[in-house]
Amino acid sequence: MFNYVKVAVAVPKLKVADCIYNKQEIISIIQEAEEKKVKVLTFPELSVTAYTCADLFFQTPLLSAAEKAVAEIAEKTKDIDMLVLIGVPVLTDNQTFNCAALLHKGKILGLVPKTLLPNYSEFYEERWFASADDLIKEEITFAGQVVPIGGDLIFSAENIPNLKVGVEICEDLWGPIPPSSYLSLYGATVLLNPSASNELAAKPGYRHQLIAQQSSRCLAAYAYASAGIGESTQDAVFSGHSMIYENGVLLGETASFSRENQLVCADVDLELLASERRKHTTYMSQLVKPDAQRFYREIKFSMVEGEIGEFLRPITAKPFIPADDASLSKRCHDIFMIQTTGLARRMEHVQAKTLVIGISGGLDSTLALLVCVKACDFLGLSRDHVLGVTMPGFGTTDRTYQNAITLMKSLGIAIREIPIRDAAMQHFKDIGHDPSVHDVTYENTQARERTQILMDISNQTGGIVVGTGDLSELALGWATYNGDHMSMYGVNAGIPKTLVRVLVNWVASTGELDAKASEILLDVLDTPVSPELLPPDENGQINQKTEDLVGPYELHDFFLYQIIRFGFSPAKVLFLAEQAFGQAYTRETLLKWLRNFYRRFFTQQFKRSCLPDGPKVGALCLSPRSDWRMPTDASNRIWMDEVEKL
Repeated sequence: MFNYVKVAVAVPKLKVADCIYNKQEIISIIQEAEEKKVKVLTFPELSVTAYTCADLFFQTPLLSAAEKAVAEIAEKTKDIDMLVLIGVPVLTDNQTFNCAALLHKGKILGLVPKTLLPNYSEFYEERWFASADDLIKEEITFAGQVVPIGGDLIFSAENIPNLKVGVEICEDLWGPIPPSSYLSLYGATVLLNPSASNELAAKPGYRHQLIAQQSSRCLAAYAYASAGIGESTQDAVFSGHSMIYENGVLLGETASFSRENQLVCADVDLELLASERRKHTTYMSQLVKPDAQRFYREIKFSMVEGEIGEFLRPITAKPFIPADDASLSKRCHDIFMIQTTGLARRMEHVQAKTLVIGISGGLDSTLALLVCVKACDFLGLSRDHVLGVTMPGFGTTDRTYQNAITLMKSLGIAIREIPIRDAAMQHFKDIGHDPSVHDVTYENTQARERTQILMDISNQTGGIVVGTGDLSELALGWATYNGDHMSMYGVNAGIPKTLVRVLVNWVASTGELDAKASEILLDVLDTPVSPELLPPDENGQINQKTEDLVGPYELHDFFLYQIIRFGFSPAKVLFLAEQAFGQAYTRETLLKWLRNFYRRFFTQQFKRSCLPDGPKVGALCLSPRSDWRMPTDASNRIWMDEVEKL
């Protein structure tokens, strides 16, 4: 479903050189994996014999027992529609090879020997094994079957789009150019690594870095299964530390030093990987180089996609925001400094004397103001180079007005107050509009009047107008064209609304501001998002709440990320939203706002096609000069038709 495939890593209990015991544990785990709907399963290196057999690998009885065990595992699993990797020593060409045997429904699809053999420190593999580069034959008889053998095998599922499996073994990953680099260039989306990585004090962290980086470089899923504590402890200890990564993101991980069998599953998104590869145009460029030329044999097998069972994949409702506090603080610092540095460089380049910004007491203008203040600090300028302009209109409430004034005073910037009611009324009179009709003309008149004031003041003071609109508003077109849509540098243009909120809260908690300013920031965070273009209610409270009109920003940010970042279909976006938000929203509510997102995103492209400059801060941006180029008159029919069918 939706091109997910359930991948698993297994760490079986084993006994050194006891192929019968090990076989039984392997079969037991395969049966457990079948119940969990696993389609690709990898065991550790030499899992049939154990990795630490040492000179026992010279013993014919051990090699024969291992081969027999693989034959029996194949027979026992002939009705299981799962690709299973088992580590086994293989004798051929008068040499012994450390191999991964790939089994599917009783058939041994291929044998992949290890290429790089460690022969340093505690490792002595060259004593027992030959490298894949030393192979002569391309096909051998093994476990009663004629089987392809070589490091040039890629395993392709005929009935599951984008499922192509490549294999490298343990040390292969530690080399300067791992075989998986080439395997991925030639199509492998899921990389399997049966390993026997012994445990050392600092090794788990390094192992994480290594696999995360390789999965990122290869734009692939990487399943790494490492030998467990049943290995010999004569000179080293093995912990069974295994993990599944997808394009640098950890999807699942085993516990270390477990005394029981372990099976960790994750749903890999093959469509996501294919999308990323298409988008990164430098990815395939390596193939034109002579040293990248390879020939791979494609081993095809027929697999039914089937149900995925329990969905085992971390889906966050806030994809733009890191989950852990340490990463969040670092992310906020980095984003804030990107905004600050971008604005400071622009101010310096155009020799602006002032940074002119409209302050409403709302979330976006508050963040932009904080960036302006920080930019002046960064350049060693006094904060009165920031000119904050508050422009009360028909919808301004006392709460937002007081917050705007108090925050500007506490930050020590220059302040101007210019009410726009009279100017708007004169404009209504000039164009013949009835001010009692609170339509789009009534609203946009105020937005454009405010923008005109800011532009003219910037001319008056030799400054530039700093834009406050954010990424979420740009996605929805929730901005007045040539009103708040326009500025001379938009510092929030790359930041979605959910992240704006987090950034303001982060600044409030850093301790850099005085207590009063931090108190105001917290109240701004508690204020409903609104353009305040309609009169307040009878109690003087905000009467125009944006999220009541266009939908919750947490949903739209989620939609934006899945649709633009990966190009997913409406059905898949809806499925992911149901996973991420659980019971918070009904399916009908999700569909309502998903429909609205597609409608607005397509019809409002003209506003994004002429965006002012602004810094990109994350992996997703809608600037026509960086991430997003779209015809302003493109039809949304395909997407809307699918939404309606849902």
